Amino acid sequence: MEALNRQDPSLNDEGRFRLLVDAITDYAIYMLSPEGIITSWNTGAQRFKGYKPSEILGEHFSRFYSEEDRAAGIPERALTTAREQGRFEGEGWRQRKDGSRFWAHVIIDPIRRPSGELIGFAKITRDLTERRAAENAIRQSEEQFRRLVQGVSDYAIYMLDPDGNVSSWNFGAERIKGYRPDEIIGRHFSTFYTPEDRAAGVPQTALGIARAEGRFEREGWRVRKDGTRFWASIVIDAIRDDDGQVLGFAKITRDITEKMETQRALEQAREELFQSQKMEAIGQLTGGIAHDFNNLLMAVLGSLEILKKRMPQDLSLTSLVDNAMQGAQRGAALTQRMLAFSRRQELHMEPIDVSGLVRGMMDMLSRSLGPLTRIETSFPIRLPTILTDPNQLEMAILNLVVNARDAMPSGGRILLRAAEESVPPGKGPLPSGRYVRIAVIDDGEGMDAKTMEQAITPFFTTKGVGKGTGLGLSMVQGLASQSGGRLMLKSRLGEGTTAELWFPVVTLEQAAEVTADPAQRAENTPRGLRIVAVDDDGLVLMNTTLMLEDLGHTVFEAMAGPEALEIMRKQPVDLVICDHAMPRMTGAELAEVIREEWPEMPIILATGYAELPEGTRIANLPRLGKPFSQAQLADAISRVAS
Repeated sequence: MEALNRQDPSLNDEGRFRLLVDAITDYAIYMLSPEGIITSWNTGAQRFKGYKPSEILGEHFSRFYSEEDRAAGIPERALTTAREQGRFEGEGWRQRKDGSRFWAHVIIDPIRRPSGELIGFAKITRDLTERRAAENAIRQSEEQFRRLVQGVSDYAIYMLDPDGNVSSWNFGAERIKGYRPDEIIGRHFSTFYTPEDRAAGVPQTALGIARAEGRFEREGWRVRKDGTRFWASIVIDAIRDDDGQVLGFAKITRDITEKMETQRALEQAREELFQSQKMEAIGQLTGGIAHDFNNLLMAVLGSLEILKKRMPQDLSLTSLVDNAMQGAQRGAALTQRMLAFSRRQELHMEPIDVSGLVRGMMDMLSRSLGPLTRIETSFPIRLPTILTDPNQLEMAILNLVVNARDAMPSGGRILLRAAEESVPPGKGPLPSGRYVRIAVIDDGEGMDAKTMEQAITPFFTTKGVGKGTGLGLSMVQGLASQSGGRLMLKSRLGEGTTAELWFPVVTLEQAAEVTADPAQRAENTPRGLRIVAVDDDGLVLMNTTLMLEDLGHTVFEAMAGPEALEIMRKQPVDLVICDHAMPRMTGAELAEVIREEWPEMPIILATGYAELPEGTRIANLPRLGKPFSQAQLADAISRVAS
């Protein structure tokens, strides 16, 4: 350098330049001889390399390199590159005096005379350790984030370019949608939408909202590679640069099909509970109405029957009484349907062979259908025994067959089928066990979902005014439920309807227990009995008294249980006939007291309900269904007063 100063006429400028270079502390700026010997050393070099000028001047610059780099000849190659190409620039690890390393950015420029002769090198080194650490941290963070996104399997996370083409694809996207990265990257994201959504422009609308509002969030059906659909939760976020220009979109999709199905099942369970509660309330109301109506019909029918026996044999008068009795009997049939729906009617349970019962009904069913409709059966020769009321079952099957006929105004085929079925635990609405399934199948108009929901609701009918009471299916459901089974409907609009009655199979022991009848009917109906008649309804009580007296019995009237007990403690009594649904003391409670004081006293409960308390001594008392005729009353007396 001193040789250069002697040859350079501008020594003062050089001195100022040396002062400037020496004042720089962020860069190591020093000179090398053509052989790489250090000939100058500024303050910046001393600061981050640790050597004082006296310690480093005259040393070879390769001492700043690691042993591996020196062994590989890297310092020599750097000087050769600078000499031959006019400049060397690179980055790498360098060593300080204390042995610690730092990441250096190095520039080596050759210094030549005007003649081109190389007289040395200018070397500038900058410590970039902190910057490199920051860059590595950023790079590591980006790599961790990339691995995190790539490793997520429950969410499809991927990028879209501004036009909506897929530009990245994580493992979750591949798992949920079925495409490998090489199959989907570059394709438009509308590939995942249903054909109807693509036709409606839903993908473009989604990007438009995300671009305008910064975010789009929605749920809907999406399509996998194999064509199957899944219910997806979608979020699209717009990605912008510093100037607000859209660089692309981040898209997250989650398959929530299972969640949706669970929610749907929960809503269905809630709806079924609501329907059950509603039907229970309607059943209680219907049962109460039917009970009161039965009492009215009891008075009407009984009075008409006595009137018919006592009035003159005038045809014009007799026909009027017959019409009145027929109307009252129709009303009684209606109340039986109402009680069947509310599951409070008195069922006469018997073991039933369904195949035999249906074969015996075929003539009646064929006559009921008319010429346009034919009925076919598919029954095994024998089926397991079920336990229900045979008359009510016949009415239920007839009702279902007539409904099937009415669903085919132009005629058609009705298939009546039965089979044994097994219900495993936890499957379906029925308890596990063996069942007999009776199905009535038609090819008629069918029902939509809304009609299906209301089909069993009391008084709902699609047959028009005057063509149905709307209690048919309610009665069928009541019979099946009271017998331990269920009515099930399957239908689609325009595709017909299948109505299924499920009844549990009973064992021979159960059937024998039901059919056992300890009370044997006497050959002759006894006459001249002293009977206590108990009913809180004055009209019914008067009517019952008239019929009993007409049969030749002596009657003591009581309108409440305590009153009846008082009579029995004062008068000799042969028989008690009492209503069940009475205030303060029910007929069952009255029977309990009578059993305590008069254990052998015959008792008949007059009721339309099948709701006697279980586990009591009077649970199997003979019952007389309301409204009853004089003949039915006489038959009941003959069975108990032997």
